[in-house]
Order: sequence, then C-alpha cells, then structure tokens
Amino acid sequence: MDRPKNDKGKIKKNLNKFEKKIIAGVDEVGRGSLAGPVVSAAVILKKGNRLKHIKDSKKLNFNQRLRLSKHIKKNAFFSIGIASVKEIEKLNILQASLLSMKRAILSLSKKPDLILIDGIFAPQVVSECKTIVKGDEKIKCISAASILAKVYRDKLMIKMSKKFKHYCWNKNFGYGTKQHIAGLKKHGLTTLHRKNFRPIHKMLLK
Repeated sequence: MDRPKNDKGKIKKNLNKFEKKIIAGVDEVGRGSLAGPVVSAAVILKKGNRLKHIKDSKKLNFNQRLRLSKHIKKNAFFSIGIASVKEIEKLNILQASLLSMKRAILSLSKKPDLILIDGIFAPQVVSECKTIVKGDEKIKCISAASILAKVYRDKLMIKMSKKFKHYCWNKNFGYGTKQHIAGLKKHGLTTLHRKNFRPIHKMLLK
C-alpha cells in the first residue's frame, strides 16, 4: 500500500493550533552506517530566530552544516542523544535509533508540548509526538535537528578515524564506501563496526 503524500502547506496549517506551544524537532543520523553510533538531536527554535535558510542536512555540504550548526545553537534549545554500537547490536538499528531520539528529547532543558519527528516511527515519551515523512525537508525545527545530529556524528567519526586509520572515516563517516570496504577486507573489524549489519556479517561468514 502506498503511503499518503505529505503536503507541506497542509502540515503547516495543522500546526497552527500549536503556534503558542513549545515545539521540538527531532531527527537522527547514522542508521545506514557500518560503524559508529546512531545520533539524534532535539531542537526547539527560539521565537524570532533568523534561520530562514535551514535545509535538510543531506542537501548541505560539510562546511555549510558547520556554519549553520553554530547559528542554530545560538537560536535554539537543543540536546543530543546517542545509542552505542553495543546497543545497536543488542536492540537492532530501529530500536537503537528510537532510543537515541528518546535520550535527546529527555535531555532538553525546556519541555516541549509537541514533538515533530522525521520519518514514520516515534519513541515513547510523555509529550505528544507527530511523525512526518521527509520532515527534515518540510519543517524548520526538524531540519535544524538533522544538521546538529549530522555535525555531531561527523565530528565524532573524524575523531575516531585518528585511532582507526584504515577506513577513511574522516571522509565517509562510517558509511560503506569503496575505501571503507577495502579497509575492512584488508584490516578486519574494529570495536566500532556493527557486526550484525549485512555487509559486515557476510564478511564474517567467509
């Protein structure tokens, strides 16, 4: 069954009733990575913020995300939630992603009345949640969350690449590029690799 398409104008119209409420946007990054944690951010944009040009993090390059993340932090209440590689392997990637979202939400210094989450799955929290397909392209606070989560995780993987030098994490951030796969085949797994992910699992079976 095809999922109903989300109309940006309709979404904004439905959110008008929450105009005077505190709204948080939540997004995660790293679900498809072969290594490293999954990271979520929760963002409540302050009233009167000057962040008109926020986009989905996937549509921005590394330096653009870095610059925007600094502006977002000055104009928002925000928090980061992480689920480790061990938690990903124990729970599965979906549940670990939801756990990282929940941790980000619970860490906010301001309690939101409504939480808008990119995608179709939401963690169990006290506040009301609404999931929005491609929300990172449609809702500014979700776009802001996608940027903060992406910047945080990219910096973490760059730092880890200094310890594990054979996998080009400073460029691929743990995703399955040719250089990463070549490093795996030649040097084997690290403690940051997700051993139950299909490409790695296949290597272990050989």
